[in-house]
Amino acid sequence: MDRLQAMNVFAKVIQAGSFSKAAKLLNVGQPAISKTVAQLEQYLGVSLLTRSTHGLNPTDAGQRYYERVARVLEDTEEAESQARGIGRGLEGRLRVAAPTTFGRIQIIPRLGAFLENNPRLDIDIQLDDRRIDLVSEGIDICLRVGALTDSSVIARKLATGRRSIIATPRYLEKAPALRAPEDFAHHTGIFYSQSSSARFALRRGEEAETIMLKSRLCLSAAEGIRSAVLADLGLTVAADWMFGPELDDGRAVRCLPEWELEPVDLWALFPGGKMTTAKARAFAEFTADIMKNYVMPRSSVLACR
Repeated sequence: MDRLQAMNVFAKVIQAGSFSKAAKLLNVGQPAISKTVAQLEQYLGVSLLTRSTHGLNPTDAGQRYYERVARVLEDTEEAESQARGIGRGLEGRLRVAAPTTFGRIQIIPRLGAFLENNPRLDIDIQLDDRRIDLVSEGIDICLRVGALTDSSVIARKLATGRRSIIATPRYLEKAPALRAPEDFAHHTGIFYSQSSSARFALRRGEEAETIMLKSRLCLSAAEGIRSAVLADLGLTVAADWMFGPELDDGRAVRCLPEWELEPVDLWALFPGGKMTTAKARAFAEFTADIMKNYVMPRSSVLACR
């Protein structure tokens, strides 16, 4: 039994939902498909499929095996493509995970060019702010913002971005004057955490200040923080890319921009224990180019009385 061919047959049966449909996909007779699956089950010593009048369904062992087999077949196709040196672009399916707001603002609007350059590539993008297990969820590349805590993944830093204290002009018009770091004590902060306040270190040349922002509103996702700030509910500390369009058109402004906050890093994470695919590397380069070419908007900063 050719194990790789048997894996391919089994995968096609799962994808097609029946022996007859898989046979048509592979251009072989149905008895050959049935025989190959039976040999595979005998080799593994487990039942992979349950057969009923409603069709075929994988057993628990069969589902787990299929998920692994699908990755093996994809990696094999990737290796063969690289060995042949084909120059017709990337192929297959790329699974991407990205923070919701970053993906919506920075990735999705620019995805057209990447797809046009790779017409044989399909992409699944999972927009999610939670920490994802790349292996169990079958992710090829995960974009992550901030500090890394998972040592089991392969990480590549794509960019280091500026953070700012951001608000809307309308909030600042009705809020107390903001001319120096100590004035932040009189303003309302909007944060992720459940604490009632947050401290931030500011630097301006050799000067250093620590400010405390009081929080009346805490949210669990960046989309909520964006909405709250743009609804004129208070200030927040965020990476500039999080409010890129609004900083560009003046709907949001940087407060005291001469003072710098600790920057934030953007990472590309790849599953550990396996070769990074060309598709994942290409998407990392695509994202790095976006951040490299991302010009910090020259928005006018409101003179806070």
